[in-house]
Amino acid sequence: MSDNTKKPIKGGEFIIRDTAPSEIFIPENWTEEQLMIADMCKDFINAEILPNLERIDNMEEGLMPSLIEKAGALGLVGMSVPEELGGMGVDFKTSLLTTEKLAHGFSFSVAYSAHTGIGTLPLLYYGNEEQKKKYIPRLATGEWKAAYCLTEPGAGSDANSGKTKAVLTDDGKHYNLNGQKMWITNAGFADFFTVFAKIDDDKKLSAFLVEATYDGITLNPEEKKMGIKGSSTRQVFFNNVKVPVENLLSARENGFKIALNILNIGRIKLGAAVMGGAKAAITDSVKYANEREQFGRSISKYGAIRYKIAESVIQTFVVESATYRAGQNIDDAIAGYISEGMDKGEATLKGIELFAPECAILKVAGSEALDYVVDEAVQIYGGMGYSAESPVERAYRDSRINRIFEGTNEINRLLTVDMVLRRAMKGELDLMGPAMAVANELMSIPDFADKPSSILGNEELYLTGFKKTILMIAGSAVQKLMQSLSKEQEILMNISDISIWTYLAESALLRVQQMIELKGEENCQEEIAIVKTYFYDTADKINKAGKDALNSFVEGDELRMMLMGLKRFTKTESFNPKTARQLIAVKVIDKNEYCF
Repeated sequence: MSDNTKKPIKGGEFIIRDTAPSEIFIPENWTEEQLMIADMCKDFINAEILPNLERIDNMEEGLMPSLIEKAGALGLVGMSVPEELGGMGVDFKTSLLTTEKLAHGFSFSVAYSAHTGIGTLPLLYYGNEEQKKKYIPRLATGEWKAAYCLTEPGAGSDANSGKTKAVLTDDGKHYNLNGQKMWITNAGFADFFTVFAKIDDDKKLSAFLVEATYDGITLNPEEKKMGIKGSSTRQVFFNNVKVPVENLLSARENGFKIALNILNIGRIKLGAAVMGGAKAAITDSVKYANEREQFGRSISKYGAIRYKIAESVIQTFVVESATYRAGQNIDDAIAGYISEGMDKGEATLKGIELFAPECAILKVAGSEALDYVVDEAVQIYGGMGYSAESPVERAYRDSRINRIFEGTNEINRLLTVDMVLRRAMKGELDLMGPAMAVANELMSIPDFADKPSSILGNEELYLTGFKKTILMIAGSAVQKLMQSLSKEQEILMNISDISIWTYLAESALLRVQQMIELKGEENCQEEIAIVKTYFYDTADKINKAGKDALNSFVEGDELRMMLMGLKRFTKTESFNPKTARQLIAVKVIDKNEYCF
C-alpha cells in the first residue's frame, strides 16, 4: 500500500482508490447510546405523529409548531447544536440516524428537517458569536421555528440569479430588504428566516437573519401541493423590511457559498430521510402481503410479489450502506480539521464540502430508491393502495418531491461529475493518471488471472471493472470534448449514473464484507444475496450507460476498441437472481418487517 492510500480518503476519490471494509462505518456497529436515540425518535413518531396524520395534512392551526416544540423538549430538534448553545452536540452520522428514524413522519419530517437543517445550520455554521447566542438556543429547543428563503419565481436551480435586493439605509443602521421568495417550507409559522439577497448591484448573494415580526413581511396563502400536504409552503414577500446591519450573516457576497454548503448538508440528510421512509414503506408492504389472500394463499407467497419486496430491500440496503459510509467519512474529515486547529463550525463545513460529490450521489440515489419502493408498495396493495385510507397512498404522493428538493436530480447528477472533474483539474485528485492506465490496458492483452476464492471475490473484480469504466469514459470525454463537455449533458448523465451505481455497489460490498468478519458467512446469507444481486443488475446498467456515452462521441476503430473494453469491464459470471431474491424476500416476510 502506498503512503497516499494511508491518508484519509477524499470526496470523489472512491473512483481511483480502493477502500478496506474496516475503513467504513456500518449500521450494525451503532453504539447503545445511538440506538437509544433511534428508539426515542421511533417512539416519538409512533406516539405523536402517526395517530395525527390526518390532522397534520389538514393543517390544523398550531399543530405542526406544537409538534416541533414537543420534539424539542426531547432534545431531537437540537441534535446538531453544541451543548453550550442548548443542543445535544452529536456527531454527524448520529444526526443522520435521527433524520432517518424521524422520516416516517411524512409532512412532519419535512418541517423538522427544514427547521433543523437549512433553517438553523446557516446561522450555526456562519454566524458570529453574538448572532448565535441570540438565536440558536431558541431554535435548538423548538421555541422558535426557522425557514430558509432562497428560491424565487425566476431563480430555482440558478439561485444566484435571484432579484431580491438589500440597500443600506442613509443612517447606515439597517438594510432595506425588497423581494419575493417562493416554495418556502415552514413559512406559515416561522419565527426566523434566513433570507438571501443581493446588496446594491453585487453579483453574488448575501444572507440576512430576519425575524418574522419585522414590519413589511407578508405571506401568500398556503400552496396546494401533490404531497407533503401538512407541510407549510408559502410565498414570502419583503416590502421595505428594515433588517439591522448586525443581522448580515457572514461577509457580504458570501451568501451563495453559504447556500451551496448548506445544500450539501441537505442532500445527504435527504438521503438518510428517504431511506427511513423506504424502510417504513417496505414494512407496510410486507405486512399487507402477509395478510392479503388471493387464490387461497397470502400474496406474499407469490414470486411476483416477492420480487418487488426483494428489490425494494436491495435498493434500500445499498443506499443505507452508502449513506453511513459517507457520514463516517465526513465525521473523520471534521475531526482531522479540528486536530489542525480549526474551529468546529468551520471544520464541519469543510468536512461536508469535501464530500459534496457523495452528498449529491446520495440525494439522487436515495430519492429514486424511495420512488421505486413506494410505487411497488402501492402495487402490492393493489386497489387498496390507491385508497387514501392506506398508508402507502400518502407515502407515494409525499415521495415525489424528493427528486426536486435540494436541487433537482438532474442538477445533482451534473454536479457529481463537475465537482470531481474540477478537483482533478486543480490537482486535488489524480484522475488522469489512472485514466491513462486504463487507456493503455485497452491496447494490451487481457489479464485472465485466477479469480479470488472468497464468496464475494467476483464482486471485487466487478467493482474494479466498474471503476475502470468510469475512468475510460470520463478520461476520453475530457480529452476529446474538452471545454464543450460541460454542454454535453447526456454524456455527463451517463458518467454520473455509472459513478452513482459504483459508489453504491462498493458501499454495500464493504458493509457485507465487514459483516462477514463480525458474524460469519453463514449468518450473512441474505446480505450476501443482496450484494450479488445488486452487482449482477448493475453490471448490465453500467454497460448500457457506457455504450450510450461512447456511441455519442467516439467513432471508428477507437469506438470498437472501447466497446470491447466496456464489455470486458462489465462482464459477470452466471448467477441465479430468482433464488437470491427469494432468499431476501423470505427473510422480511418471515419477520413481517424490514429487518436488515
